[in-house]
Amino acid sequence: MAGAEDQLELKFRIYDGTDIAHSTYAPSTTIATLKQRLVAEWPQDKSVIPKSVSDIKLIHAGKVLENSKTLEESRIHIGDLPGVITMHVVVQPPLAKKKTDKSQEDMAKQNSCSCTIL
Repeated sequence: MAGAEDQLELKFRIYDGTDIAHSTYAPSTTIATLKQRLVAEWPQDKSVIPKSVSDIKLIHAGKVLENSKTLEESRIHIGDLPGVITMHVVVQPPLAKKKTDKSQEDMAKQNSCSCTIL
């Protein structure tokens, strides 16, 4: 019975206000595990869809949560007010690293010194 009381009821709000993966979780659940569930349950009709766990950032109380920490270590707990804890989900896919000859030339121009001694 005490184990059920320790469960945290969480829901995850995505960019358009939709809530997903509403369930109860143990305090020992890692942030990475939550992100895996979010990727698996992500609505496929959305314009932005994360491809992997690294594309998602979870935010609670203004802090970005680290993958290696548990809910308990991240200080996610039931406060004085009963109810569901809402976490915000940000999808930030990694930028493709495209380097062209032109951009390398521009970098060389920015890094060059143009001092004039009179």
